[in-house]
Amino acid sequence: NQCLETFLRCFVHACPTKWYVWLPLAEFWYNTSPHSALGSTPFEVLYGRAPRYFGIIDPVACTSPDLSDWLQDRAQMEALIRQHLLRARQAMKDSADKRRSDRVFAVDDWVFLKLQPYVQRSVATRANQKLAFRYFGPYKVLQRIGAVAYKLQLPDSSSIHPVFHVSQLRQALPPTEQVQDQLPAAAAASPVPEEILERRTVQRGRSEVPRLLVRWTDQPPEFATWEDSEDLRQHFPRAPAWGQAVSPGGGGVTASVPPGPVTTNAGASTTAAPAGPERPRRQVKPNWRLTAQVWDTTR
Repeated sequence: NQCLETFLRCFVHACPTKWYVWLPLAEFWYNTSPHSALGSTPFEVLYGRAPRYFGIIDPVACTSPDLSDWLQDRAQMEALIRQHLLRARQAMKDSADKRRSDRVFAVDDWVFLKLQPYVQRSVATRANQKLAFRYFGPYKVLQRIGAVAYKLQLPDSSSIHPVFHVSQLRQALPPTEQVQDQLPAAAAASPVPEEILERRTVQRGRSEVPRLLVRWTDQPPEFATWEDSEDLRQHFPRAPAWGQAVSPGGGGVTASVPPGPVTTNAGASTTAAPAGPERPRRQVKPNWRLTAQVWDTTR
């Protein structure tokens, strides 16, 4: 039915007012065409013989005027249909050529192979078929078969045919292992404390924390930063700044007594209350220079 519909569509498109005239010719073509399901033509299956065909093609050799006119109309219709078929074929070819590219591979070239992820299981295994790569490989080209087919060197565990169409292949670089004979360039050294410009003590909650104004290597004094003394010594134990013999200075002679248990004359132990409201503890942001490099203290 689909073939007959396509056959009649050509007549309707060419002659929309006279397509019914060619119905007998369409019926004759359908009954005399071999069918794959029958293995023969429907006419031979029904009558057991081939249809009669007189072979009259040339209108000039025909003696009947009506038959001569019918043969001329049929020849014109056949030429028109062939022209439409060629036009449709060229349009389909132009549409398909927009997505095609001329690919030619030589022997010993490496290519990627496009396979259906849910169909093949012997060439390569994938943990997730849905998210698997569309192309497998690369594989080596062993032989060119015809104009558009190539034979590939698949793995020994593969159970599929090694010949594929050129549309399923894509150019790939050969798998090479390059050994780097030179070490990479050393990265720029991280800055370290070079000089202590100033010292001070800040109050954090109930404790006092020493702070240092540090000038870093390759940095002007204007870019000096205040850092905690303990953190700085922990990250940079051998920094040039620790070689300075500078007195801390600026501190009080009498050390502050932290609040704690106080013993009275009667021997009772009481806890001294703070003098005033406790100040909120300020959150210290880590310095990027302290996290850049950790010095080895074992050397």
